[in-house]
Amino acid sequence: MPTPATTADVAAEANRRRTFAVISHPDAGKSTLTEALALHARVIGEAGAVHGKSGRKSVISDWMEMEQARGISITSAALQFEYAGNVINLLDTPGHADFSEDTYRVLAAVDCAVMLLDASKGLEPQTLKLFDVCRHRGVPVVTFVNKWDRPGMHALEIVDQLSERIDLQATPINWPVGEAGFFQGLLSRTDETMTTFERAPGGARAATEYVLTGAEAKAEYPDEWSTALDEVSLMDHLDVESFHTGSTTPMLFGAAVANIGVRQLLDTLVELAPAPSARVDADGVPRAVDAPFSGLVFKVQAGMDPAHRDRLAFVRVCSGRFERGTVVTHAATGKPFATKYARAMLGRDRDTVDDAFPGDIVGLVNATALTVGDTLHAEGSRVAFPPMPSFSPEHFAIARTTDTGKAKQFRRGIEQLAEEGVVQILHSDRRGDGAPMLAAVGPLQFEVATARLKQEFGVPVALDTLPYSLARRTSAEHVALLNGESGVEVTERRDGALLALFPDKWRLSSVERRHPDVHLEPLVAGTQ
Repeated sequence: MPTPATTADVAAEANRRRTFAVISHPDAGKSTLTEALALHARVIGEAGAVHGKSGRKSVISDWMEMEQARGISITSAALQFEYAGNVINLLDTPGHADFSEDTYRVLAAVDCAVMLLDASKGLEPQTLKLFDVCRHRGVPVVTFVNKWDRPGMHALEIVDQLSERIDLQATPINWPVGEAGFFQGLLSRTDETMTTFERAPGGARAATEYVLTGAEAKAEYPDEWSTALDEVSLMDHLDVESFHTGSTTPMLFGAAVANIGVRQLLDTLVELAPAPSARVDADGVPRAVDAPFSGLVFKVQAGMDPAHRDRLAFVRVCSGRFERGTVVTHAATGKPFATKYARAMLGRDRDTVDDAFPGDIVGLVNATALTVGDTLHAEGSRVAFPPMPSFSPEHFAIARTTDTGKAKQFRRGIEQLAEEGVVQILHSDRRGDGAPMLAAVGPLQFEVATARLKQEFGVPVALDTLPYSLARRTSAEHVALLNGESGVEVTERRDGALLALFPDKWRLSSVERRHPDVHLEPLVAGTQ
């Protein structure tokens, strides 16, 4: 068993943790960058190629069959490794807007985010939403401009987009020598040296780096070096405090698929990203990192190990030392919870973890009692963290199994998907328990739900799409009135919330105009 840890030990261990999420618009290269970061930390010996699928390996963070088939991330994945004396907890997230709930939950469990921008596209719609969520939640952002080895926008144009569209000041750590698509290397602002790169075949290994002095760079690349110096001189230098408060973003350039600029990003995160700090609980009281153990369940995932069909709860350690085998308390029920099977993760691969510290992500196996948003804490040290927000669904469908002999498996599968947050499950007095209503932010969530019901429970499912597109929270006293309105249906979510469903904003406006006293509250959209 591990030896007891003092508060000084816990604080010191927390100080060497860096816990961050990789986020972006779809196809900006998140999973590629995740793989490249692991490669540079020497966690893996060779990166899987990620553009094109035939005959190629998938990245370690994309383990679901649908992810590998479609080439997109559907669910977030955790990777833990050591680098330069620090413990890195990296979370790769989905980029597609249909899976934004998963990404938003991850942002509740990290201390920093790495935002990828595609050099050819700059700020995209999902990028803007994610920047807004990070700002609202106080998550500082490091910006990595990816795909600089391909034709794209001018570096200064991307800087201007950040300033003009979201009032975020970029403070470059390095600067590209050569325009996008004609990339020669990276200018380091700290010592005005230039790093050039020799790409490994297929980008399977880290690119070989060569460092040139300023004089050597000027002699070999006179025009490009002079231009880079002139451009970067227009930029402010980094102020760590303004980065941590979210008013500035350190900016770096590179090409993840070629493993270019990735080491510089890792070094920046180790040096500048905030270590875990006191986390505010549900009562608004900060819980110090050296307080007794507490942790937040931000994700529940089943099906990661097809051989065992187990269920894994992802827990962010918020304070104290987690020790495998100890009995902790489930804050929602007050009941004891055993932690015999605890894992550290590298994508789908797992290793037993005996202890963990603030910032670490621990996987608790077969945690059937836990759901997203739950708090765990040491016995006798009660705390509860704010619950995860429930998002406003825009797509609704009735699910039914086409094999009546598998009704029991169908109910069990639906319950599991609801607990994981894959979809929201709604119940209506108009429909029986055998035909639950699925509610989702995007229609791809329905595809994931039906695919997993078939693969994991052997249940074929048919979906009947419903004509609703808006949900509003209401009160019990208004249920009868709303159910009497044409085109309106009141449902109950598994957490007890009553949701009134409307086909469109015009029907909602009509009801609100005729019944101004009826309680109709907008649901959280992801930033609250």
